[in-house]
Amino acid sequence: MTEPSATLILFGATGDLAHRMLFPSLYNLLADNLLPDDFLIVASGRTEMDDDHFRDSVDASLHKYLPEDRYDPDLAARLRALIVYAAVEAGNIDQFRHLATRAEGRRSRGISVYLSTPPSLFAPTAQGLADAGLIAPTTRIAMEKPIGKDLASSRLVNDGIGALFAEDQIFRVDHYLGKETVQNLLALRFGNVMFEPLWNAAAIDHVQITVGETVGLEGRVSYYDGVGALRDMVQNHMLQILSIIAMEPPARFDPTAVRDEKVKALRSLRPMSAETVKTHSVRGQYTPGAVGGQIVTGYADELGKASDTETFVALKAHIDNWRWQGVPFYLRTGKRMPARQSEILIQFKPVRHSIFGRNGQHSSGGSGLEPNTLIIRLQPEEYIRLLIMSKRPGLERQIRLEEVTLDVSLTAAFAGQRRRIAYERLLLDLLEGDATLFVRRDEVEAQWAWIDSIIDGWQEAHMKPAAYASGNWGPSSAIALIERDGASWHD
Repeated sequence: MTEPSATLILFGATGDLAHRMLFPSLYNLLADNLLPDDFLIVASGRTEMDDDHFRDSVDASLHKYLPEDRYDPDLAARLRALIVYAAVEAGNIDQFRHLATRAEGRRSRGISVYLSTPPSLFAPTAQGLADAGLIAPTTRIAMEKPIGKDLASSRLVNDGIGALFAEDQIFRVDHYLGKETVQNLLALRFGNVMFEPLWNAAAIDHVQITVGETVGLEGRVSYYDGVGALRDMVQNHMLQILSIIAMEPPARFDPTAVRDEKVKALRSLRPMSAETVKTHSVRGQYTPGAVGGQIVTGYADELGKASDTETFVALKAHIDNWRWQGVPFYLRTGKRMPARQSEILIQFKPVRHSIFGRNGQHSSGGSGLEPNTLIIRLQPEEYIRLLIMSKRPGLERQIRLEEVTLDVSLTAAFAGQRRRIAYERLLLDLLEGDATLFVRRDEVEAQWAWIDSIIDGWQEAHMKPAAYASGNWGPSSAIALIERDGASWHD
């Protein structure tokens, strides 16, 4: 492990992400004594203001976003004392030089840079840091998604940063990888002897990954239109989850071994074509409806004009390798869904032969023999559930089976533990130089290569989004996508 960075330079420090997630995460790390000694946060935004004005805005955000019982005035004061502010606009070398004076004499103790800015500013910001003499072998840089909008543009972004930083200095953020339950996937697979022998095409029928949002555009109009659900959610969060489910066991839990296996799985995704997108993908766009009992408007109404941007996508993916041949991975994500829900379902195959009556049915009218199901809920609550068959109590000669649930509520199991913000893990790993939970360049490019095949297929097939009423799980064609194969979405 390298020495932790003693300085964090945060660009986009006046933005929503910084105030909602990053500063509360830094507060919590400080509370747990996990920040380095003599730590300094150099916050930067385009707005001119003095240190105290910016510190006041951070304090207001802590009040707003931390749970009420977490806010401690003395601890907040300690965090305030670690923060200085410098206004910077990309391309303004004088402002970058002024920023460098705020971190005077600290370069040798390591600097971590966090870019919470639009991707178009990544390379100009990195160049400004270089011109101001702030880049050294011990400097690390973290970038928020999106890394481009297709494979070609992602390469341009990566080339721009890669010209100034070595790959092991670059930390591409996908905040899903900071979630405890996503990391628990690794523990579930590789820390328990019963799952890994069954984690393949011989025992698994199919996999479902669902990420549903109840919100609509929510102030993201300028970003979201023209991007859509495929680029916004599938390309990063959902493919990262898929890669952890599908990867081969790494030799060690370190950045190289884990990411080597993830990228192999991503490169094994079967590309789509103009023909296969018709049967293996669904695009949707929400129209007026009701979510949680509230009447909401449609996407075009929120946007103020008609648009071909999809707010829902469902996909049937295949991974062409030895482990997963013939196992479909069903992915779906959308806005204005009935519930906010992120979940993974592993559907196992039925037992090869039922001894409990023909086709698993019983003359006594008992339940049928259902295949086992593993459900991993990421949000809002976090749990792991395994559905198994059990004998129903009774003295009948014919055994009657019933499906029962083995339920591990992570909230209950670790009741004494505070539920952490995903960014706490990611910020700590950035400062300490551990890239295991960050995305490597070849992963990003493998993800984009598959997504580009879908986008190209849509364009060639002239596939437009189908309408779905807000408060539903997408268009009816999304149900048909999975039911054609004899399966059903888990809602």
